[in-house]
Amino acid sequence: MKKIISLIIIAAMLLTTVLGLASCTQKTPDTGLESSAIKIPVIGINQFGEHPSLDNCRTGFLKGLEESGLVEGVDFEIDYQNAGFDTTTAGQIAQTFVSKKVSLMCGIATPSATACFAASDGTDIPTVFNAITDPAAAMLTEGNVTGVSDKLPVTAQLDLIRKIQPDATKIGIIYTASEPNSVSAIAEYKAAAADYGFEIVDISISEQSQVTQAVDTLISREVDCFSNLTDNTVVGVLASILEKTNEAGIPVYGSEVEQVKIGCVASAGIDYYQLGINCGKIAAKILKGEAEAKDIQFETVSDYAIYINSEAAEALGITIPTTISENAIESGNQE
Repeated sequence: MKKIISLIIIAAMLLTTVLGLASCTQKTPDTGLESSAIKIPVIGINQFGEHPSLDNCRTGFLKGLEESGLVEGVDFEIDYQNAGFDTTTAGQIAQTFVSKKVSLMCGIATPSATACFAASDGTDIPTVFNAITDPAAAMLTEGNVTGVSDKLPVTAQLDLIRKIQPDATKIGIIYTASEPNSVSAIAEYKAAAADYGFEIVDISISEQSQVTQAVDTLISREVDCFSNLTDNTVVGVLASILEKTNEAGIPVYGSEVEQVKIGCVASAGIDYYQLGINCGKIAAKILKGEAEAKDIQFETVSDYAIYINSEAAEALGITIPTTISENAIESGNQE
């Protein structure tokens, strides 16, 4: 009798063990993967700051992942961090991502992208950059890194300003000296300005608190207009810039559609949402194991459109020529 009871107990224990193992390897209905093997990849997004252009990059990035067939919460998770336009914070965010052993880092804007790439040194964590005008100057062309570059249509912008303001001679530009994007763009503006009859009057800044003072200085130097770059430190306080320039009756030309929506009169600019989509598709290839970042040549988006804000132009007494308005995208009256 004791022997029978012992056999029953052993059988029960074996059955419990088998059922326990079965529950650990149960297939999930969504992925067909064994749940014991599931470890959802984490993408660390390091965004230098929040303004509409960079926000569009992030939103587009997520759309690009989706269009590549990846589902958030199933195929990847997002750890989004905002550096608040502070380079030191961007570096800290990147280091935190590395300590968490994320699967991939996406750096939106040059300071965040370079921080991610530097922090990944000695690891196998790839960096995918977005909204980098000059990857070579930012030293993001070699190593476990790739992404999407935005090429400002500088000559198209100069042509646009000349057509809207035929008598203008001085263009004021504020830029951050530590941003390779901006240094590269300023050089291109200066090289091409004379061909359109312009003089570039530029002021470099090192931090956001210096921007409004730089605006006052350029106004005192009697510039005919401002041309805004994709300089993140400057764009972050664009509303404050426009308050001063509108009061002085000086138009500001943006570098993409979101700046025109805010109140710039016009722009020859690219679509940062599409930029983000392209970046997301690159990241998807890496997550799927289809390619490694170091083997993917970065993309450069140079296609642009003309955006106008007729309401902003009218408030400054500027008439947009019909030759421009009939082919432009009206971006004013954005609530």
